Amino acid sequence: MNLRFATLTALASAVLVSACTQESQNSIGRSIQNWTGTDGIIEIYAGDKLVRRFMEIDKLSTAAGTNSGESRPYRFGYGIMDANLNGTPDSGEKKVYFEFSDYSTSYVFYEKP
Repeated sequence: MNLRFATLTALASAVLVSACTQESQNSIGRSIQNWTGTDGIIEIYAGDKLVRRFMEIDKLSTAAGTNSGESRPYRFGYGIMDANLNGTPDSGEKKVYFEFSDYSTSYVFYEKP
C-alpha cells in the first residue's frame, strides 16, 4: 500500500512539473536550492582589493519591480559580514542584509569549499 502511494505521488509530481513553463520550473529549482541552502560566500572588490566578504549566504536574489515585475539592476541577500576578512565567522560578526549593483560592482559568489 505504501509503495503504491509513493509511486502515485511521484508520478503526480512529475506530471505537474512537466506541465509547468520553463520559468516556473526554474523558480521551483531555485526554491528547492534555497530551501536546502548553499552556504555561499560573496566577496566584493574595489579594483583588485577585497573590501567586503559575506559568508553563510543561502541565496542571492534579483530585485523585482513592485508593480512591473521586471528585474531591477541590483541583487540582495543575507549573510554574516566578515568584518576582519579572515574567512571565518567570529564572535560579534552578525548576519546582515546586503545589496549590490549588477552594473558596477565587482564581485565573486561561490559555494563554501
